[in-house]
Amino acid sequence: MPIFDQLTQYLFSGFATGAIYALIGLGFAIIYNATGIINFAQGEFVMLGGMFTLSLLGVAGLPLAMAIPGAILLTTVVGVVFERLAIRPLKSATPLSLVIITIGGSILIRGIAMLGWDKNTHALPGFSGDVPIVVFGASLLPQHLWIFAVTFVVIGGSKLFFNYTISGKAMRACSYNSRAASLIGIDVRRMVLFSFIISSAMGSLAGIIIAPLTMTAYDVGIMLGLKGFCAAIIGGMSSGFGTVLGGLLLGILESLGAGLISSGYKDAIAFVILLLILFIRPQGLFKKAETERV
Repeated sequence: MPIFDQLTQYLFSGFATGAIYALIGLGFAIIYNATGIINFAQGEFVMLGGMFTLSLLGVAGLPLAMAIPGAILLTTVVGVVFERLAIRPLKSATPLSLVIITIGGSILIRGIAMLGWDKNTHALPGFSGDVPIVVFGASLLPQHLWIFAVTFVVIGGSKLFFNYTISGKAMRACSYNSRAASLIGIDVRRMVLFSFIISSAMGSLAGIIIAPLTMTAYDVGIMLGLKGFCAAIIGGMSSGFGTVLGGLLLGILESLGAGLISSGYKDAIAFVILLLILFIRPQGLFKKAETERV
């Protein structure tokens, strides 16, 4: 394959992977901005989306068009239960305690998933078949187009939600100053619950649309969650386009590194980028440095 076609192939693959990282990163950012919590159980919501869809297709016998919203609903219920049982009872927990709790919740969800399903790897059927589409010399599966389309719709929808709805504006107010938001009548605890609902739904959707390409299993959420976290860090933990650009940048660099250097370094590239960002620009590449007046 000519070098131009190879680069095009790597770029398209990187965009598709980066779109998934962006969706997962947005889930991290939404919860962080509403609560100050870094939810390391976000990757398990991604896993649950794929596994619930698999069960609804195979066990319940539902068509794909019904299994997908059903899986998103079930994963959202898990997110609500997690917030109610693990996050809401805490009054004045330290950030370290909250991180440990979310990690513990991640391990618990993963263990239950392993017992409830199995340790095998499963594949979901492609939404529009598996016949490749050739674009500029690169081969794309129809599922890649679904990933691009769904990511675009979700990002656009979240932008409209946070900018033009009462609940979205209330969540943004909580992210700026939760105490001031509560003083003007905003129910902060309800906004925290909303943030878990939105993030778990986003995570499950990411897990569903990527499963036909990468397959799914009880433990896929570990690496996907960490890479989504990297995307959020690159974007400055912004629930806007910063995290989207961070996910796309991470996906492209990962794809180019795997193709031009070695696929064995694919996972290491994300963490090298994370360390460089934390050392050089801790606030993220796409977030302005903040100043505090004293």
